[in-house]
Amino acid sequence: MTRFNFISKSLQFLSIPAKKAWLIIFIVYSSIVSYGQQNDSVKVDATDSIDSYLSTYRKQIEEAEKKNISEFKDSQAGIKQDEILEKILKTNDKIKSFLKSGIDTTGIVEDLNDLDRLHRIAGDGVFTNTGTSQTHRNLATSAIIISELYNKALARKVSLDKYYKSLTGFRNEIDSLASQPLIYQLPKDSADLLHYEKKLQTITIELTPNINLLNSTLNSVRNLQIRVNRSVIRYSSDLNEIENFRKNISSSSLNREMPDLWASVAFARPFSEIITYSAVKGMLAFKFYALANVDKIAVLILLVITVYIFLKSLKTKLLSEGISEKDVADKLVLHHPLLSALIIVISLFQFVFPNPPFLFKALLWITTALSLTVLFRKFISKYWLYSWLAIFFLFLLACADNSILQASRVERWMMLLLALCGIIVCSVILLKGHRNELKEKSILYFIAFVICLESLSLILNMFGRYNMSKTLGNSGYFNVVIGVSFLWTIRLINEALSLASQAYKGPEGKSFYINFKRVGDKAPLILYVFLIIGWFILFGRNFYSFRLITEPLHDFLFQERMIGNTSYTIKSILVFFGIIILSTGVSKVVSFFAADKDFDNASHNPLKKEIGSWLLLIRIGILSTGLFLAFAAAGIPMDRITIIIGALGVGIGFGLQTLVNNLVSGLIISFEKPVSVGDIVEIGGKSGTMTSIGFRSSIISTWEGSDMIIPNGDLLNQHLINWTLGSNSRRVDIPIGVAYGTDLGKAKQVLTDVLLAEHRIMSHPQPAVILLDFNSSSVDFKLFFWVRHFNDWLAVKSDIIQAIDFAFRENNIEIPFPQQDIYIKEKTKTRKTNKIKERSGNDLKKEL
Repeated sequence: MTRFNFISKSLQFLSIPAKKAWLIIFIVYSSIVSYGQQNDSVKVDATDSIDSYLSTYRKQIEEAEKKNISEFKDSQAGIKQDEILEKILKTNDKIKSFLKSGIDTTGIVEDLNDLDRLHRIAGDGVFTNTGTSQTHRNLATSAIIISELYNKALARKVSLDKYYKSLTGFRNEIDSLASQPLIYQLPKDSADLLHYEKKLQTITIELTPNINLLNSTLNSVRNLQIRVNRSVIRYSSDLNEIENFRKNISSSSLNREMPDLWASVAFARPFSEIITYSAVKGMLAFKFYALANVDKIAVLILLVITVYIFLKSLKTKLLSEGISEKDVADKLVLHHPLLSALIIVISLFQFVFPNPPFLFKALLWITTALSLTVLFRKFISKYWLYSWLAIFFLFLLACADNSILQASRVERWMMLLLALCGIIVCSVILLKGHRNELKEKSILYFIAFVICLESLSLILNMFGRYNMSKTLGNSGYFNVVIGVSFLWTIRLINEALSLASQAYKGPEGKSFYINFKRVGDKAPLILYVFLIIGWFILFGRNFYSFRLITEPLHDFLFQERMIGNTSYTIKSILVFFGIIILSTGVSKVVSFFAADKDFDNASHNPLKKEIGSWLLLIRIGILSTGLFLAFAAAGIPMDRITIIIGALGVGIGFGLQTLVNNLVSGLIISFEKPVSVGDIVEIGGKSGTMTSIGFRSSIISTWEGSDMIIPNGDLLNQHLINWTLGSNSRRVDIPIGVAYGTDLGKAKQVLTDVLLAEHRIMSHPQPAVILLDFNSSSVDFKLFFWVRHFNDWLAVKSDIIQAIDFAFRENNIEIPFPQQDIYIKEKTKTRKTNKIKERSGNDLKKEL
């Protein structure tokens, strides 16, 4: 049977149909049987014949197997070749698209040329045209410019490296696909070979231009990388060299740097050329710094606008409280709210800018000083005003001198004259007196400090200690102006707090969440300490040795620390809490400026009602955004937030149900708006105006003048009556009676005329006069009418009652007193009946 199985399988392998296969098997089987029935002599021949027959079939089967296997391999090879070629085409499309949207190498070359040009400007006076000695101001300005050039070149290097990596990735992908051995395995069939050859030619035609462009781009980018790397290395080296120059100047600040003032000049660069290149370098450093700190400048402007709006609203509030305009104008902080805002914000916010160039600092100081000058004009005495103007003029000259970056004999004589003028002016101010007219006595200490610094500057300048002389001389004028600005900043803040504690006593003050009475009318002590420390910081910035203090502090703030597997820095913690505090402050500021100042008229203004209704959601959005920004800025992974939320969920489940209920109720109120800010509501028997909807509770200002605080959950759970939800109108009912015997038609007409004559009564629905009932002593009417606004209904009702009384008197219609008949029965011999008639409860008449 094994032979038959073998033959059957062989026939199946040869693809012979089943019926024919069985027929062949039958014939072979019959032959074998017939041969088996013959004699032995014939058996040998039959056996040989069968073996020969089977051997032939085996060879045919083996050949068929080899052929089928070969065809199968060719088919699989063709499929894989098509896949590889398809990948090559897709990669080619990616390369083509990437090269079209790639970087602008021509633009990069122009940028690099521009960076080299700016580097030559920054190096003037430091690496070229050095003069007799390096100057601290020139080194500081060059360091700012070259540092910015280094950052720009480094950014170009990063982008080029990334682009080059992408290009090499495409090139490696193409090379990897093209090096597959399977591509070079040609089909055996001539027709397939011809088709494959055409396909390869087509791919080659499409691929060659992009490959050539890819190679040329790689070469260009490689050359640009070399140039950018050189620039980065050169700028970094220059920064290190400048740092060494500054250290040498700082360590030898009291050593002679130049000849004495009266000695001959060894190097003389034209003063006009020094002025020109100083202006160019100074403006370049200013531009770079301003562009790098646009966000901080925007925040500064926003804070100025915010403080200005607050001071304007404070001024308006005081005027509405009945304070005369003259008294308000006498308040320095409100005399010019914009100038006061500039002084306060710039004085406090300037510490946010890290290591600014001198022109940037000078712009802030001059803005503050000019604002003070305008405020001083009508506030201080003429003597001190002229003294301030003299100091301010010397301050401007010091700013101009500090903008000169390279030393010259002309500048040294100017420094000498400037120091002499400062000594003389400040000595006269101190000695002449008028101290009783001085508003801030502490200014005298700053003036005395100027005299000391200018005296030292004069001596050092004469004997060739240029850098220390210039630093001390100019710092004297800078710091007296800064000191005066800080003193008056504190004064303005004190005055603003005092006025705010006087003005904001109502709900609008509470909406800001500041208790001004608790704050008081004086700036807190911490602000004085902050400004004193700030003055020393600004003074220390003029000296390079000040970095010996700031660098350890910088390392302390930015050094990474580990708790377990979590890394953090002190700076990230401060940033986290800073953003939280800032977002909370912004939320309160929004609440303050969006709060309705006039609650009686709030419901008249739909826009105010709409803002008040959405105020809670806006504040929640601000706080939520601030929280996520704080996590992101601090570098805290977002998965930690889920842990915190889970912990809060446990806390809520155990002890914060009421708080969460009130918060969710506040959100429901904000979305569904069953009540809005400015609505007139009634809850628990109390009526009033809804003044604010907070996170946890809402405030209702009652008619008695008190403020009722209701948790948001109770506001939804209790029966709330909203008089102004659908409309502001209200129906008013007035019952009135007339005496029996009165012409009721005439009385009804009189009452109707009274209602129609009142313009505050709505014509639709029409007012109505209804005969209500026969009472014991009168025939009762009831008047129904609608007023346009809920707030007017009491006044309208009062006027209508007065008009009815007047109309009844004119038409002789009597409004009767309540009267009642009482009968008293007495038991006597002759029974008599006493009839007592009572009118108004006072007059009694007895009738027997």
